Amino acid sequence: MSQRETSVCVVDDTGKTVFQGKAKSDPGALTELLRKRAPHAERIGFETGAMSSWLWHELKRVGLPVVCIDARHAKAALSVRMNKSDENDARGLAELVRVGWYREVKVKSAESQATGSMLVARSRLVEIRRDLENQTRSMLKEYGLQFSRSIGSQFRRKVWELVADGHPLRPLVQALLSVHEQVCCEQEKLDRQVRHLAREDERTRARMLSQASRIGRTIRASSS
Repeated sequence: MSQRETSVCVVDDTGKTVFQGKAKSDPGALTELLRKRAPHAERIGFETGAMSSWLWHELKRVGLPVVCIDARHAKAALSVRMNKSDENDARGLAELVRVGWYREVKVKSAESQATGSMLVARSRLVEIRRDLENQTRSMLKEYGLQFSRSIGSQFRRKVWELVADGHPLRPLVQALLSVHEQVCCEQEKLDRQVRHLAREDERTRARMLSQASRIGRTIRASSS
């Protein structure tokens, strides 16, 4: 399965190939092909990947018996095949699904996916904010300008206090702090949403705490 197209192989209960071809990596196109080439399919399998969750939900919604297969497990099984190609991999996956020799992966719900994406986006904003702060501090140190640890608006205020009008760094600092302010604003919006979800859902709260712990370790490592 790639972003553009998916190799499809249909086998019967004896392992004989009934159809082999390709379709666009789109739920509509795949559904149309499978309805035509495998109208009585017992199982439809594909590997985990960037689009697997989306396709699983969409194909499941129209009643197709889809299973999402652990890509690492499938790779180990397919590695013994002599000729590597998308078509041969599809044929191998079809055989794994037919005999039941695969490890099914539980696909996250749409709500869980949305929460995960929100946490990833927030984490990325935190990293960008921290990188901007570290870069600004590094530039100031070259001019002998240092100040105590601070973040957010407090950080910007301390920087402005050090870089007076006419200082050669002021135009550069202004550009960095402008982006920094916008990043902080967007992070605060996500923080409010995450806090709301954390109050409602224990799993979200646990994921948020785990993420905060990782960020804390990264900050300590970068400052050491």
